[in-house]
Amino acid sequence: MRTIRIATVVGARPQFIKAAAVSRAIAEYNQQSRGCVIEESIIHTGQHYDDNMSKVFFDELHIPRPTVNLNVGSGSHGKQTGAMLEKLETFFHDAKPDWVLIYGDTNSTLAAALAAAKLHIPIAHVEAGLRSFNRRMPEEINRVVADQLSALLFCPTDTAVKNLADEGITRNVYQVGDVMYDSVLFNKGLAEQKSKVLENFNLSSKQYILATVHRAENTDVPERMNQILAAFDAIDQTVVWPIHPRTRNLLGDQLKKLSGHVQVVDPIPYLDMLMLERHARLILTDSGGVQKEAYWFDVPCVTLRDETEWGELVEEGCNVLCGAKQARILDAMKVTCQFDAVRPDLYGSGNSSERIVSILAKGELL
Repeated sequence: MRTIRIATVVGARPQFIKAAAVSRAIAEYNQQSRGCVIEESIIHTGQHYDDNMSKVFFDELHIPRPTVNLNVGSGSHGKQTGAMLEKLETFFHDAKPDWVLIYGDTNSTLAAALAAAKLHIPIAHVEAGLRSFNRRMPEEINRVVADQLSALLFCPTDTAVKNLADEGITRNVYQVGDVMYDSVLFNKGLAEQKSKVLENFNLSSKQYILATVHRAENTDVPERMNQILAAFDAIDQTVVWPIHPRTRNLLGDQLKKLSGHVQVVDPIPYLDMLMLERHARLILTDSGGVQKEAYWFDVPCVTLRDETEWGELVEEGCNVLCGAKQARILDAMKVTCQFDAVRPDLYGSGNSSERIVSILAKGELL
């Protein structure tokens, strides 16, 4: 029986969601006894260390417990990435995985790619090829470097494949769809059954706005953040804002000055978040994942950024880019987003994880 050892590196909330879908697919693959067994080790860098951003996701999504938690915690980009790089190098050197599996565009992604590449361990990148074309975004740097170092590149969209081709990357590139769609399809029914978040926050379906703001391009620029807060204040409807701990720390007493209709709450579990997204009238966000989840739930989305790596949502007319000016945000909220009765499968058919595992199991590089 052939064994393939995969080291999965995660550290942030969106990565836990993506990894859960692939881990399920790995378990299903192993049950079918195809002459190959995949042994997965999960390395949690500790980039998200708050229980509401980390432990609850492992519990709720039934992700196998991490083989190791590096407990890196927060810090500047250099400090955080450097600490991860040092600890991941030690783990990879001892464990000798056949593949290092990375997700998305966080500092955990970058550190894992660098550590694996220097030890000559092949890298598989899930969510490869995304580009905002804004090199001032730390996530953009992480994406570009990770893609350049990866041996297998799993793209969620045709646009992502084209982006890689434009950079000269064409070998071992697969358009597999989006693993987050797999996760939404798997969990949305469970969320309806188990979540009590609407009752707990005294919310009625389609009678509130959901907001998320966490990207440094907003939170670290006072002028932008002040404009976003002013827009939230001016909205004449309940705004529910699950806030990232880092954002809460940055804003401090500013949060106390918000009007009473803005409900600032702690980060919430994934199933509760799905329910809030599904029943919102509209979503205001700078999150890439939330933009897609809004699309899957047919909820209009206003993106608080100047560009997005999910440009196809803007082209489809269901996502409005508005930047971070109060007037533009409020104007964008008046736009009626269009949802066609028959939508294109922008992100696959919900079997992306199975396709990724099948390709990894073959282990063949062109």
